[in-house]
Amino acid sequence: MVQCGVPSADLSAAAARRIALAAQGFGVPRPAGPITARHIRKVVDTMALLQLDSVNVLDRSHYLPVFARLGPYPREILDRLTGHTAGRLQREYVEYWAHMASLIPLATHPLLRWRMARARREAWGDLGRITAEQPDLIDQVRRLVAERGPVRSSDVGQQRRPKTPGEMWNWHDGKVVLEYLFRAGEIGAARRVNFERHYDLIERVLPAAIHNQPTPTKEDAQRELVRIGARAYGVATEPDLGDYFRLPRADSKARVAELVEAGELLPVTVAGWGSPAYLWPAARRPRRMAARALLSPFDPVVWYRARTLRLFGFHYRIGIYTPQEQRVHGYYVLPFLLGDTLVGRVDLKADRQAGVLRVQSAWAEPGVDHAEVAVQLAAALAELAAWQGLEGVRVAGPGDLAPALADVLSRSHPAPQEVRWQASGAAMAAAGD
Repeated sequence: MVQCGVPSADLSAAAARRIALAAQGFGVPRPAGPITARHIRKVVDTMALLQLDSVNVLDRSHYLPVFARLGPYPREILDRLTGHTAGRLQREYVEYWAHMASLIPLATHPLLRWRMARARREAWGDLGRITAEQPDLIDQVRRLVAERGPVRSSDVGQQRRPKTPGEMWNWHDGKVVLEYLFRAGEIGAARRVNFERHYDLIERVLPAAIHNQPTPTKEDAQRELVRIGARAYGVATEPDLGDYFRLPRADSKARVAELVEAGELLPVTVAGWGSPAYLWPAARRPRRMAARALLSPFDPVVWYRARTLRLFGFHYRIGIYTPQEQRVHGYYVLPFLLGDTLVGRVDLKADRQAGVLRVQSAWAEPGVDHAEVAVQLAAALAELAAWQGLEGVRVAGPGDLAPALADVLSRSHPAPQEVRWQASGAAMAAAGD
């Protein structure tokens, strides 16, 4: 049962978790039949964006949040909706810097023009050097895209500079200029091939109806971005809301205050949070949360680590940015959601040469039933492996959950279509208030 309407000013921590998960699309039945563009569109629009990342040890990050909510779905449908492959479906999502590099609905693109204008005013990093040393290069790259687009970064004919210790990328000057023009909104990602951007003029990427929209004021645009974040989060602190689209902190504070004054955000107190919180008035308030999902490190449920700790009491670090000798739980670590609780985490790798999903480590959170979590995690991993086209799951590393998980996997290999999970026991204990 779901209650809607204006709540009391106080929320328990468990109620806040359930509101947050419901706002992210959890706690609803999966589609009974084939998954279509309509289902995928609803999931993506609920989250408001899909964060992109180049790490591919398991799968590209933008595919995983959709899987977490829908289960196995045809990735080619999402590729067509994002313009990454040709097909009958028209592009409905486009790339820009929203919450980092992200796929966003077309209608969101004009709301970020204030950020594009700021990029045009700022000569950040290597761009300042290029502006001083090669003032004509920006015009040259701009003309190249106009004449030959879509183009790859290699098409600009520049050589990479020697990599400086500590740098994440050693972009050549042409790539720096392409990224500047992308941030400035002059060009966009027409498509990606093997995850490589192909750049074209933004008017050739966006539909005319979107490109020709009047530019909203920065304040109006930011208020709408905060509204979108508030719908997607359900209940949140001001820093949470500002982080959804990475607003400057002063702007985030101002926009949240304005929406509170207008009655569009409701101040609430959440037990244990220690910070003022704000509720989206139409947020669903489920009394139970039957969810089971492996969450990408770039899933909105966990991408803001301070919120993850506040919501779930779950201290989370992905591991990919940590030196190997300092990693605690592994390299590509996915939290495991069961009910309304993060009950464990696994370091996963898709070993395509061997045809298996490797569990590099598996860890349980304090106080959970290892046997129950292992059964549910084994089923979730089997479903993920099948969707990835892998033949099985292998536990290949350490962790306090690894023995129980390996034992379950050795005794049973449930086919994804046979898994019928019902929340029970410890996973639902927190959902009873």
